[in-house]
Amino acid sequence: MKILRPTDKKFKATLDEILSRDEASSAGVDAIVDEIIATVKERGDRALSEYTLKFDGVDLKGKLRVSEAEITSAVKKISKKDLALLELSAERIKDFHEKQLQKSWHETDASGITLGQLVNPLERVGIYVPGGKAVYPSSVLMNAIPARVAGVKEIVMVTPPLKNGTINPYVLAAARVAGVKKIFRIGGAQAIAALACGTKSVPKVDKIVGPGNIFVAMAKKKVFGTVDIDMIAGPSEILIVADRFADPAFIAADLLSQAEHDELASSILVTPSCTLASKVKKEVALQLKKLKRTKIAESSIKNFGVIFKTKDMTEAIKLSNRIAPEHLELCVKEPMELLKKIKNAGAVFLGANTPEAVGDYMAGPNHTLPTGGTARFSSPLGVYDFIKFTSIIGFSEDAINKLGPKIERFANIEGLEGHAKSITKRLKKK
Repeated sequence: MKILRPTDKKFKATLDEILSRDEASSAGVDAIVDEIIATVKERGDRALSEYTLKFDGVDLKGKLRVSEAEITSAVKKISKKDLALLELSAERIKDFHEKQLQKSWHETDASGITLGQLVNPLERVGIYVPGGKAVYPSSVLMNAIPARVAGVKEIVMVTPPLKNGTINPYVLAAARVAGVKKIFRIGGAQAIAALACGTKSVPKVDKIVGPGNIFVAMAKKKVFGTVDIDMIAGPSEILIVADRFADPAFIAADLLSQAEHDELASSILVTPSCTLASKVKKEVALQLKKLKRTKIAESSIKNFGVIFKTKDMTEAIKLSNRIAPEHLELCVKEPMELLKKIKNAGAVFLGANTPEAVGDYMAGPNHTLPTGGTARFSSPLGVYDFIKFTSIIGFSEDAINKLGPKIERFANIEGLEGHAKSITKRLKKK
């Protein structure tokens, strides 16, 4: 890992390269995704089968949907201990997200004006669960449970099949635990297109959530407007702010926990301590050799792993807020003091005993987080992503007579005569 100071010539270029790494990887993807979406719109299920054969090497033979029997069989394949693990994680996620629930409300003031808000869940949502380089039952739980808490009636799950055409049993078991019944063995941009447009087999949804590769992200971006989406998720990232008291072995392990995700993942340490920076650099090199996903992590660390040496903790926090990381660990003696200064982060992990992994699996808050600096303006996935708001407005006769002339005047200022006359017709002339 490189060690750089903000005053170094390479600092800005290095930071810019990390922040724009997803953009570079999207070259040439745009046209491919356009063609896939258009083909799925035109040819439906047949296109889904053909793309699954082409990209996943699996002949679905028309069996896009996973049967209830397959789900039951998958659940039986995993141990009772592991099933209990999924259920514990699900319960913690549910408990956290229930605190985000909002209720409809309305009130009438003394002048006879009724104002309020209806809160309703979306009817049907689609969740994308990645496959390929790893297995993600946690993504099933994190995406499906907030939707169920919100009251969504139907959840449609899509995920790429394994080479034998099946779905990983842990993914299906997680779906059973989360209450997802409609599952399709399709992935990539074609799965997003199917959810957005609908086919004979795959129902059209109102919103699509869940992370995926660059093709999935681009497809979500293109169907936004036809359906809603949660976010354009990029490669995973972690930023650790650490003081001189931090354990270098802990820091290295946490940096590598993100590096093993994929080659575009970014792992950053920001610290005022020269001693810690040097120790972490050595520790990363040692631990890297012991990972099963060494090649992926090595590529990530080489290209997008860096240690920024700041003059003090104030500069460290300022840099963190500028980067707006997906995962922010505060590995410092007094993390609550620094927390007050955090403006931009997807999730904040407090202290030496809170590695990012606890948030991925068992803490409760959602692990679907804004990436690529978008934590400056967006939030983690939550119940609020699966509800919609409708405004309630009601005027009594006295209220329209009182405010009507002002509304009438406002409409005339804007040159909208019809608007003004709709008020005039209701006003009692004295």
